[in-house]
Amino acid sequence: MNKTEFIAVAGFALSLLFHMTRAEVCPPSCYCKSLGEMKGLLVDCSSRRLRELPALPSSTKRLYLHNNSLTSVPPGALDSLHGLEEVRVFDNPWNCDCHILYLKLWLEDISAPSLESTRCASPAPVRMKALRQLTGNELGVCKRLLPIKCLEFFWRDLILIAGAIIALILVAWALKFSKKLVCQINLSLYHCKGRLLGRHTSKNHKIL
Repeated sequence: MNKTEFIAVAGFALSLLFHMTRAEVCPPSCYCKSLGEMKGLLVDCSSRRLRELPALPSSTKRLYLHNNSLTSVPPGALDSLHGLEEVRVFDNPWNCDCHILYLKLWLEDISAPSLESTRCASPAPVRMKALRQLTGNELGVCKRLLPIKCLEFFWRDLILIAGAIIALILVAWALKFSKKLVCQINLSLYHCKGRLLGRHTSKNHKIL
């Protein structure tokens, strides 16, 4: 094998390895296309009825996720796409509760047009509202969600503790009252016996 043939075979092997590597990192439910050397990938996951975000190659330059069944994106799921230049996430039934905050902030940094074209499907008060138009009042509950739950648990535990203390006090009072009642009964019986014995003794003295 001469030098020219060796270079041709080596080039073919590198090209094959490149495409195999690309195929490995491409999500099974998506179509990936190389944009040329050093330009990254076009990852088309549109119209795949996706309910969850697939694992995406870090070399993704163009990402199409539109026309699926996505409702939210896990926090941090898109942080590795540093070189992303284009993204489409419209026509998904996005649930604009606390979990949409990550996607909103991410799109604000990456793609303003996508932020405008992405609309909420739920809950009812923000249905069909653009993600860009969501205000702090509508998402502000996210900041108070955990403290509210913690506060609810605190009051629940406090009520249970107070109930237990009151129950113990009532039991202690009942025991004390029952002991006092028993003592009073015993004392009454003692006095009754004493009086009967006194009367019996006085009768005997009279007889004598």
